[in-house]
Amino acid sequence: MHKTGRGVSSESQVQRTEQRMKEVFEQLHAFLRAEEAARISALQDEQERKRLLVKRRTETITREILSLSHAVIAVDNEIATNDALFLQDMDQIPGALINVAKHLGNLKYRVWEKMLGTIQYTPVTLDPNTAYAWLSLSGDLTSVTNSGSVQKVPDNPERFDHFVFVLGSEGFDSGRHAWEVDVGDKEDWVLGVVKESISRKGRISGSPEGGFWTISHCEGEYIAMTTPRMQLALEGPLERVRVQLDYDAGEVVFSNPVDMTTIYTFSDHFTERMFPFFCPGANINGNNPDPLKICPVKVAVWNSATW
Repeated sequence: MHKTGRGVSSESQVQRTEQRMKEVFEQLHAFLRAEEAARISALQDEQERKRLLVKRRTETITREILSLSHAVIAVDNEIATNDALFLQDMDQIPGALINVAKHLGNLKYRVWEKMLGTIQYTPVTLDPNTAYAWLSLSGDLTSVTNSGSVQKVPDNPERFDHFVFVLGSEGFDSGRHAWEVDVGDKEDWVLGVVKESISRKGRISGSPEGGFWTISHCEGEYIAMTTPRMQLALEGPLERVRVQLDYDAGEVVFSNPVDMTTIYTFSDHFTERMFPFFCPGANINGNNPDPLKICPVKVAVWNSATW
């Protein structure tokens, strides 16, 4: 067991969080600047295409005029006496005007829709205030790695101080909730849900009796963390695991999202908030270094025009 330090202040947390927020907003600003430049460029490209269209049409008209020798003098007189009238005739060329509606119609919505395609949403994010001192979380709080070395973090009451555990940032006390985790080819991991009141300090009983509803992978075996432990018979290795909590029905279902087969189901009765639980496993001598990654979900854009 390694005790966490007390040298990290809330001020340093604020500084790191503020820096991360600035980085995220700068990414959004960069996207908007690039999108603005692209759309202005598209407008200018259309302007050039329309200029060439008018030019080609004008050249065609000129050739037609020249071929009609009997009308040349009359046309020259018209141009000489009324340039504005001639230019007005050019406006009658089909497709010569800029398609303003294409560039401005629903502009904010279309930019937002495109931005949505570049942004990932995960139904669960990690709570760094619960993470054991050896754990490293990604900047967007969607993946966790056992760094194998101690980091300077406060020994706050919410933080695990004995095992490499971390919880989701949001607990659930009703309804259905689901998330998927990319476990890749990691040799060691534990996933599931836990009740809010589990002890964060010292040794913990990782079973439903102790407030844990989890499955694990260790030494090539998949285990339901029941009492006693139950070995799970799977047809092949898991690359992703789907965890589904049905709070009202008292069920925690683990499944393989690749082929939609159920791995194991816990049935119980929940009386307090339940939190997503993650353990990336041991990392001894550089073994098992890969992260557990919470998978993003595709967000659909509702459009009333489709109704």
